Amino acid sequence: MKPRHESHIMESVNPPRAISFDLTDDGSIPNNKLPLLIYQAAVKPAPRDAASIFEQLFAGNGWTGSWRDGVYTYHHYHSNTHEVLGVYAGSATVKFGGDKGIKQKLTAGDVIVIPAGVAHKNLGASSDFGVVGAYPNGVEWDMNYGQPKERPQADENIARVPMPELDPVYGVAGPLHELWGK
Repeated sequence: MKPRHESHIMESVNPPRAISFDLTDDGSIPNNKLPLLIYQAAVKPAPRDAASIFEQLFAGNGWTGSWRDGVYTYHHYHSNTHEVLGVYAGSATVKFGGDKGIKQKLTAGDVIVIPAGVAHKNLGASSDFGVVGAYPNGVEWDMNYGQPKERPQADENIARVPMPELDPVYGVAGPLHELWGK
């Protein structure tokens, strides 16, 4: 499967600069054996409708079912799918991995690839903060909050989530395959 992008979209993409974080089960948040990936400044800031650049880029690589919004101000995770977030405006500090996880400052142009089971929570954002979210093959996501009753079903779901065919930004040659070991 090859990514399908219009040339103006690919002109908006910077070379990959990925950092990864291993987040382990903390008792309430399962997290994942796959690392959280942050592509710093993956997309060049656009003067207009940067959100549509993320939507087209993600969709061209098979990450669909997109939406525009922010990040919830409480810990939550999806057990049945991975998720990608593209920051199209503003900035925020987001906690990943639950209470014992990591804090990351995200700014416009950043892309975050969140493995199934990894919690995320907005700790504070600029008034213009916005993200585009999407899922491999547009999977309909579930919502979990780290409550004991969610496990072991969440663990079983996470174990069944398939590896995405393409990196949401870089397609076949992206850091996702290198860092997630496809």
